[in-house]
Amino acid sequence: MYHEIASNKRRSVIFIGLFFVIWLAIGAVCGLIIKAVDHPTVVNNGVVTTTNLGWSPVIIGMAICGVLAIGGVIYSLNSGAALVLRVSGAVPADPVKYAQLHNLVEALAIGEGIPKPEVYVIDDPSPNAFATGVSPEKAAITFTTGLLTIMNREELEGVAGHEMSHIKNHDIRLLLVVGTMIGMAALLASILWRSIFFSSMGRGGGRGGGQIVIVLFVAGALLMVVGFIFGPLIRLALSRRRESLADVSGVELTRNPAGLLSALKKLQQNDTPFKNMNHATAAMCIDDPLQHHEAWYHHLYDTHPPIEDRIADLEKIVSGQSV
Repeated sequence: MYHEIASNKRRSVIFIGLFFVIWLAIGAVCGLIIKAVDHPTVVNNGVVTTTNLGWSPVIIGMAICGVLAIGGVIYSLNSGAALVLRVSGAVPADPVKYAQLHNLVEALAIGEGIPKPEVYVIDDPSPNAFATGVSPEKAAITFTTGLLTIMNREELEGVAGHEMSHIKNHDIRLLLVVGTMIGMAALLASILWRSIFFSSMGRGGGRGGGQIVIVLFVAGALLMVVGFIFGPLIRLALSRRRESLADVSGVELTRNPAGLLSALKKLQQNDTPFKNMNHATAAMCIDDPLQHHEAWYHHLYDTHPPIEDRIADLEKIVSGQSV
């Protein structure tokens, strides 16, 4: 198990590095387009000559996209966790009303040797939970009221142990960074497409305006590919195996596979939609709230392994087999 966790961390660094290279490539492509279509003219003593911009557009394009990528990483590390909690409607769990929940989380944190994460609750009937934060010192675990309603103490301990494992393995930091980069790509693509249709240049601003439209069109198309196709594929590559590893390491923490096994079986029966979740934040949940569907093309973007497979792995552990 520890070998798998270490291997996953190395693979994550590679994926994030690849993501950064893709952003640089988008800047380089846009610069190459400007270099190919923009040939400024210079008038000297009545003689008109065409000049070449050289490689400056490519360098500038890569620099701009590199700065945007670095800015996205910095933002996700500083504000990503708070943003996830805010958009999901999470509020701090009252220490009196949810005393049992706080006690469970604190006991598991002591067992893992990490600080007690903040505990949040979402008023939502869909049973689910997720962890977020950039480090064990700045982490939070969130539970829906739907989960707290249907889980007994043993099952709740299993769920909390799963989320605690995500925190210790630094899974959530990587998902925050990648999720922020995907969201930023989609947002920039939307802005660029809108600028094409609503700017005066997009309506026909002459030769120079046409060149800018071409650059905006290509940049928007590339960012759409990153935001809606390539980026989600990277995210699911980071997420799928991590869920299974968190199941196993969570069981190791609680020393009771029956709790998480029973919890997953209850989650398997869930068909209540999680109203405040989307593709960006679903990867953090113990049960993918977007996975309860049958169409094969939907499963291409699943961030979790099938819950049936996770249950089967835990049943092997209960029977004394290795997974």
